[in-house]
This record gives sequence, C-alpha cells and structure tokens, in this order.
Amino acid sequence: MPPSTAPEASAARPSLPGAATSRAVIDLEAVAHNGRRLAQVAGVPWMAVVKADAYGHGLGPIALTALSVGASWLGVAQLAEALALRALLDEADVDRPAGEPSGQAPRILTWLLPVMDPARAAAEDSPLRAALAADLDLSVSTLPQLEALSAAARAQATTARLHLKVDTGMSRGGAMAEDLPALAAALRQAEDEGVVDVVGLWSHLSRADEPTSGSTEQHLERYRQAEQIVQEAGLSPSIHHLAATGGLLWHPGARLDLVRAGIGLYGLSPDPSVATADELGLRPVMRLEAPLTQVKRVPAGQAVSYGGTWTAPTDRWLGLVPLGYADGLPRAASSAGPVAVNGVRTSVVGRVCMDQVVIDLGPADGGAAPAAAGDLAVLWGDPAAAGADPATPTAQDWAEACSTIGYEIVTRLGARVPRVPRVRPDGQDPDSPDSPESPVGAVGATHAGSAQSAQGPRSATVAGRTEHQEER
Repeated sequence: MPPSTAPEASAARPSLPGAATSRAVIDLEAVAHNGRRLAQVAGVPWMAVVKADAYGHGLGPIALTALSVGASWLGVAQLAEALALRALLDEADVDRPAGEPSGQAPRILTWLLPVMDPARAAAEDSPLRAALAADLDLSVSTLPQLEALSAAARAQATTARLHLKVDTGMSRGGAMAEDLPALAAALRQAEDEGVVDVVGLWSHLSRADEPTSGSTEQHLERYRQAEQIVQEAGLSPSIHHLAATGGLLWHPGARLDLVRAGIGLYGLSPDPSVATADELGLRPVMRLEAPLTQVKRVPAGQAVSYGGTWTAPTDRWLGLVPLGYADGLPRAASSAGPVAVNGVRTSVVGRVCMDQVVIDLGPADGGAAPAAAGDLAVLWGDPAAAGADPATPTAQDWAEACSTIGYEIVTRLGARVPRVPRVRPDGQDPDSPDSPESPVGAVGATHAGSAQSAQGPRSATVAGRTEHQEER
C-alpha cells in the first residue's frame, strides 16, 4: 500500500488545506525514526500507543507508520478509539493476526471499557460485543468487568482475549492485591468455560521518569507478587507488560515481554530533566504553523489584547496569528508562548484569545516592518530538521512557558487545525519547491476518518519532574 504521491503547492508562504488558516505538519519519517530508536533500546516487541488521536498527531498516519517500522501492537485507551482504529486498519487492508501479531497483522489493546451489567453487555447492540467482533484485546480489573465481558462473549459465541491489569502502586486502574485472588480464580473458571482467554498481565509505572527513586523497583516487585497469584490460580498469560516510554528507556528490568511506546514515539521526552529528546535521539514530529493574517504598528504605551495585560514598551510591530485557545493553545501561554517568524524568536504578547494571538515583532523605529501578512509563524516544531528555522521553538519550550508538560501541549491541539502528514527523504525540506516529498492522503485530513487519510509508509521496510504519567 504505497503512500500517496499527490503533489502539494509549497512556497515561503504556504497554501493551507481548504479554508484553514493553520496546520500541524506531521513528519512521518520522524515517527519512523523514533519508533526504530525506541525498539532498538527496548530489545523486545513493542506497542505503539496511539490513544487520543495519536497524542493529537492524527491516528491513521501514525498507526500505519509505526506498523511499517515493526510495531506489532497498537494501544488506545477508550473502546470507541479502538473500534475506530480497527475500522481504519480494515479499510487500509491491514491484516488481523491469525497467530502472533506483527507489523502486517497487529493486535489492538484497549483498556477503558464502558460500565454495563451482563444483560446490557449481552445485548445485540452491545459495544462489548462490537469489541469482540473487532478482534480487540481488552483489559479487565474487576469482577463486574469480567461478568460483563463473559456475558458478551457467550452472546457473541466467541472467546474474549483479556489482559488482567493489576495495581502495582499507581492507585489508578488495576486490581488491588487483596482482590486479585478472587478475580484470578473467576478468570480461570471463565477460561475453563471457554468464554475468556487471559493472554496478558500488565500494569502502569507511576514514577518511571525518576530513575533513582526506587519506585519502579517497588512496582516490579508487586508485579511479580501478582504474577505468582495469577499462576497459582492456574492462569498462564503469555504477554507481560509494564514499561511505557520512561520504563523502556530507564528501567531495563521493567521491559518484560512487551513495551508500550507513547510519548517517545512523538519525539518528546518523558522527562527532559532526566534526558532531553535530543539526548535520547528522538525527533519532534509535529510542527504547528500559521501565516500571519495582519501586521500593524502600535505606539508606545498601547495595551494589547483582552484586559490590557501587556503594554508596548516602545513603538512596536505586532503580528496576528490565527490560533487561540479554541485550537488548543493554553491560555497560560499569555505573554509567554514562544513563536518564530523569519528566523527570529519572539513570543505571544497579551492574553491568548479564543481564535488568535498577538505576537511582538520588534521595535518600530522607522524602518520597514520585519514581517508581512502571509509570512509563516511557527509555534513549535523541530529546529534541527532539514530546512527548518533554527529559531523554531519546541513543544517542550511551550510546556515550560506554560508550566505544564509536553504531553498536554500536543494532545490538546484542536480538531480545526488540519493535520498534514508528510513523508519525505531525510535531508529534504518539506516546504522546499525542490523536495520530492509528498503529503500522505488528503491534505486536510484529521483524525481517523478514512483509509485515505491513514495512508502511511506501509510499503517501507518493516524493521524537572513531571506530574503526569501516561504511555512514555
């Protein structure tokens, strides 16, 4: 399944998809690079975590790119995401696994299921029956979940593939140690009945980004204790997984049989205070950009944006960028968010508005304006990419400016910003008129809407503290 070769106009002032005033360019070669890098470090099979629309990057192109470089599993949090992903893969002619999963026939794991009683679970229109029909791997942590899944499997006349999740210290999802013996016994009974197959045992690490805390070692010990209880109940899961990006990078003992590559796949570090993305050999995937819609001169003392929280210290040139908090820019970026225009690093001034922000273009000292309407403003991207503006901020720069984490910056990007997936040879500038790189699928495609928007390089060779822990 080759990527699209449809040409796209490119220029210093790029044409945007349809009537859009901004875009997020998604570098699929960077995704492939990051996947290969993480797989090399892990040394075991890996899952590409593509929840939340692939961390805001666009589900289809990211999933297919990850598969093209060897991911044998795909992971999403919510069942609705998993069903959409299965439909997308089916439409893209990706095989369902008959045995061991592979990049050509991956398995899909989802772990947040709707709550329902057995009668509702067994109903013909049950989302759990839809999950089983879609050949999804499902997570179970409680007896009521097992009862619902068993009812759905009986009604569907099939066997549910389950991953038993245990709580090893995060106190979020997963079975508590005191509840595990009864749950394991019930799972074994359901296995004997033929309605479930417990194929996996898994958990999450809460402090994998703190390599010396000792927390991960405690998690691993509790996992081993849970493993013993499960074995004593007569269960024999073949897949054991504990480590997401932070675990696979910094805790070799937690890699087990499978690792879950999330934030690292998108070129962001789980914790830059431990190691930056560049130090980890990862490349940022998303570039958020928009042409300036207006440039104006304002006098010294002029207040800018709602509330007049920023005042021009001298006569200034200001630029208007058509992105705001409705597009996912944090309001905390007011008078803080970094932006690059024409090789110069500047910042948002005044409050972030719903649809736009104002940026400072520098002193108006009698000379010509340093930028014009149509000139490209880059909010974040990869300053080291070929042809990129070296002044380009990164998503991590935005995270630091907003006192948050890189995860939040990229995942909150709104749906009205088109994701423009790009496939290009290394060393080529995607916006260069001489570049043979082509967009993948429909230029304005967002999310997982069609196989066309999902076309990734399937023909490629398969081969500071944070407060937030997800798939790292």
